[in-house]
Amino acid sequence: MECGNASCRSLLRQRKLPQLALRLWIAATCVAALQVHARVFMTQQQALATAFPKGATRQVHFLTPEQLNAARKDSGLEFTDRMIVRYAAPSGYAYFDTHRVRTLPETVMILVTPDGKIARIEILSFDEPPEYLPKERWIDQFDGRKLDEDLSLKRKIRPLSGASLSARAITNASRKVLALHKVLGVK
Repeated sequence: MECGNASCRSLLRQRKLPQLALRLWIAATCVAALQVHARVFMTQQQALATAFPKGATRQVHFLTPEQLNAARKDSGLEFTDRMIVRYAAPSGYAYFDTHRVRTLPETVMILVTPDGKIARIEILSFDEPPEYLPKERWIDQFDGRKLDEDLSLKRKIRPLSGASLSARAITNASRKVLALHKVLGVK
């Protein structure tokens, strides 16, 4: 609709302004709703400072196709990560893994001892509803575990009632990180 006079243009603007205001309100509401569940407990820098108070060296590795296939085979998982960043200190290594739990992401830091065992797992961010967040007591069962058939929800890792996808996500991340640690070796 073309309008040449000022009053007609004014009417068009008046109709568009409420639509714009409504769209902005909907967008703001959606962003706020997403942030209600998003929880960041620690940044990577804070987690590293806690794990390695004297500092750690950042190492970047690019997996060869053979290393990727070996890590997939050892972990029993399919993944495509080719660039691996880890942090090395005399007491061990830190790996960060971000994965989807149900529909939203979670980031964990997995500390690995030089001999390939899990020293500790920290959840850095968890975007799923709080009722799916594993308790620290459940996560503690990973301490000292190595990559073997017992590192499984069907074996030595207790399932998590009401949060089975969270349990699977952390177990899979642990298997993946330990397999990557094995193919990268200690450097």
